[in-house]
Amino acid sequence: MTAKPPLTILLAAPRGFCAGVDRAIQIVEVALERYGAPVYVRHEIVHNRFVVESLEALGAIFVDELDEVPDGVPVVFSAHGVPKAVPAEAERRGLFYLDATCPLVSKVHRAAERHHVEGRQVVLIGHAGHPEVVGTMGQLPPGAVVLVETVEDVARIEVEDPENLAFATQTTLSVDETAGILAALQARFPAISSPRKEDICYATTNRQQAVKAIAPGVDAVLVLGAPNSSNSKRLVEVAKNAGCPRAQLVQRAADIDWTALSDIRRLGITAGASAPEVLVEEVIAAAKERFQVSVEQVRTATEDVVFKLPKALTEEDGAFRKAGVDA
Repeated sequence: MTAKPPLTILLAAPRGFCAGVDRAIQIVEVALERYGAPVYVRHEIVHNRFVVESLEALGAIFVDELDEVPDGVPVVFSAHGVPKAVPAEAERRGLFYLDATCPLVSKVHRAAERHHVEGRQVVLIGHAGHPEVVGTMGQLPPGAVVLVETVEDVARIEVEDPENLAFATQTTLSVDETAGILAALQARFPAISSPRKEDICYATTNRQQAVKAIAPGVDAVLVLGAPNSSNSKRLVEVAKNAGCPRAQLVQRAADIDWTALSDIRRLGITAGASAPEVLVEEVIAAAKERFQVSVEQVRTATEDVVFKLPKALTEEDGAFRKAGVDA
């Protein structure tokens, strides 16, 4: 029997679930416990098929829009946030809804509203079509938010009044890439107002810093995450920019081409903010089938953030009864 080649795995920490994702998943789980199945969820609660399928097995039903939700059942809005038209429609129909929007995304929404009230047009740095961007732009009337995705976009955008602008960012962007876009914005519009606090969330920043710490010292980096997960895709980009061109996004162990990695001796592993730790453990187990593995954890920050669940799920007399009558 041929001896397995050695492999050192560097595990980035922090990695995986952030407080907003953890809260969103708990909202669905507790709603199922409290009200029974089915509980409807508008869009993927977080961008991870493993999480979605696990919740489906418990009785969650995922839909694209509210018109797919029948009367008399609870509905949960995803962690990415929704345009104002969505809760307005839920209220018009008398639906009981739970908003799982990450509190850090909600802060961006409130800041955009404040700027609008104070007469500023908002320039949003983000990715077109991403649910978080759709939700943020949907907080304000059409035209009140201008989206920029790249440095090149900054030179092209048209604004109503260069002296009355504010910027906001999607919470899951690359910190370094966003800095370049922001510099271009401030150069073109010196009067643009900044957020009171950085919009890119603590978890996104921490995971990118952890990847930067391991990338230069490994032969390849695997990022556990979904192809539609913004923060996971940014981790791949950050790893490549930090010195590991062989960085790739994988959803789970079964997706890994181990033949292409047969020559590696040092492997970095991290997980996007919506990827559960069980998927990391699955990859390590798969590696142990092929290599003599030693694991080292590289920690660059400690996280202790916890977000509370909605009151409807924590009060003894919840706001919804299974019969479909609001309490």
